[in-house]
Amino acid sequence: MDDDLPRARGDAASLLGKELLDSYSQAELLDRIATLDAEIVRVKAQHAKAADHRKLADMLFKPQNLAPGGDG
Repeated sequence: MDDDLPRARGDAASLLGKELLDSYSQAELLDRIATLDAEIVRVKAQHAKAADHRKLADMLFKPQNLAPGGDG
């Protein structure tokens, strides 16, 4: 039911972009890269799913063009 509530302006991704990375070791940075890469894959998959859903909805609700002179 919270889906209709507005999203907070500072989402997790934008907060990550502001975080200072100086204190991280090289290994920690590589772990972070792997985590972010996995998140990118997950978000792209969700985007593709949403795009497919939208395409189906557009096809379903698209006004039907009637042929000239047809019943209608």
